[in-house]
Amino acid sequence: MAKYIGPKTKIARRFGEPIYGADKYYERKNYPPGMHGANRKRRKQSEYGVQLNEKQKVKYTYGILEKQFSNYFKKADSNKGVTGVILLQYLESRLDNVVYRMGISPTRAGARQLIGHRHITVNGAVVNIASCNVKPGDVIGVRERSKSLEVITESIESNKVSKYSWIEWDNATKTGKFLSVPQREDIPENIKEQLIVELYSK
Repeated sequence: MAKYIGPKTKIARRFGEPIYGADKYYERKNYPPGMHGANRKRRKQSEYGVQLNEKQKVKYTYGILEKQFSNYFKKADSNKGVTGVILLQYLESRLDNVVYRMGISPTRAGARQLIGHRHITVNGAVVNIASCNVKPGDVIGVRERSKSLEVITESIESNKVSKYSWIEWDNATKTGKFLSVPQREDIPENIKEQLIVELYSK
């Protein structure tokens, strides 16, 4: 599966926010990358540039590439409702994102790795496809023989899943239930989805 493996702090600085989570290097250099750093004069972005920038930010945030993102948008656009919100709901329903939200992994990239290495189950069956869609009522858990993995136990110990109303977590069994598709106000990411809709409507 194709994925971005370049410098993450540089990407976070490009968008002006730590989209990959806590980053001590970003905290030290929280200005755009480039030869002259913080002193460089930036030209005002065009409307198209602002819209494109927002789409790129969402792609990097959720760890997906252009073709996949385009397919998600087409699916969202073909559904009844607010296209931008439906797009985010599709992204939030991906297995890698749900594993991340449950606190099984501290990052989405880490969640994808756990899934790819067959440490995660959905309704009791091992699943190794990070992009598969999770449905309300599905139970996501850690495979029995993987429950003692240090990377998983450390992440679960600092689990803050309770702040997500659409997810239920049982620490004793290391399983969680995807209760419902989150509403827009419940998704914490700083995303202006309407800009993406405007970009694709050109």
